[in-house]
Amino acid sequence: MSEEQEAFEENGVRVTDRRRIDPETFEIRQPAEPAGESAEGAVLEADLTETEGKVAELTADLQRVHAEYANYRKRVDRDRELAGQLAVAAVLSGLLPVLDDIDRAREHGELEGAFRTVGEALQATLTKIGLESYGTAGEPFDPTEHEALTTESRDEVSEPTVVTVYQPGYRFAGRILRPARVAVAGAD
Repeated sequence: MSEEQEAFEENGVRVTDRRRIDPETFEIRQPAEPAGESAEGAVLEADLTETEGKVAELTADLQRVHAEYANYRKRVDRDRELAGQLAVAAVLSGLLPVLDDIDRAREHGELEGAFRTVGEALQATLTKIGLESYGTAGEPFDPTEHEALTTESRDEVSEPTVVTVYQPGYRFAGRILRPARVAVAGAD
């Protein structure tokens, strides 16, 4: 800063000469950086750094909240689907005695005419919905899927095997609605 540009006090008022041309020599003065500007620049730089830190923190919070919301939506959709499956399973469980009656009528030759058509349509519709019947003679016995009502010993089997199916089992959406009730033969 040149001497002419320096601040001086006149009657208690601080005055700074900022003219570009020196009034005495008529030469162009080189602008000098005031002493206070470097301190102001440091303060501004600190404020900018602090603001950038806050922006980064708020951005991270926003991303976290967005991820939590996406996970929440997935969980709600999964729970809604499960609730729907449980409701359908409850209705299907209520229809299992009707299916048993249809099977017994078929075995005894009493399922004829219109009743036969209704019974077959009901079974076809339930199969289409996803109801799956299981349990046949000759398959290996699985205690998680079969309910053994009777057991017997047979030499021709090497592992526990279903020999008679008293009542078929039913599954829906990978869940067992009713285990198959069977007679099991095992090796001695």
